[in-house]
Amino acid sequence: MEIYVDADACPVTGIVEKIAQKHNIPVNLFCDTNHVLKSDYSKVFIIGAGADAVDIAVINHCKKGDVVVTQDYGVAALALGKGAKAIHQSGRIFTNDNIDSLLMQRYISKKERMSNSKHHIKGPKKRTNEDDKNFEREFEKLLQQK
Repeated sequence: MEIYVDADACPVTGIVEKIAQKHNIPVNLFCDTNHVLKSDYSKVFIIGAGADAVDIAVINHCKKGDVVVTQDYGVAALALGKGAKAIHQSGRIFTNDNIDSLLMQRYISKKERMSNSKHHIKGPKKRTNEDDKNFEREFEKLLQQK
């Protein structure tokens, strides 16, 4: 098992590395040239800043039994299709049972935004310590699943 992180602006990279190191699991961080990362534990892949370039690189590298950390439902769906596990930075574990409805919600939300002439998108709420604790707890559970 290896862990693959869609690491552009990912707030849980440190948590992923801490837990992975405890379990001696390799971590691969993928970022574009606008979000260059450094790590003493993980292998860092710097990908060109094209649309979806990091997402495609993560999917091209992951394989069955790996874990993908991403906030992108499309990346999660592709990872599940390859037999990998996937988790959102909020701690939501993506499964074959929930991914279709999440993708549909994303599609409907995008259609609603596009029909609104303002196209103003509200940003995500500020991350809390509780969010980090939830991710850590769910990530640990995911790594221990067979």
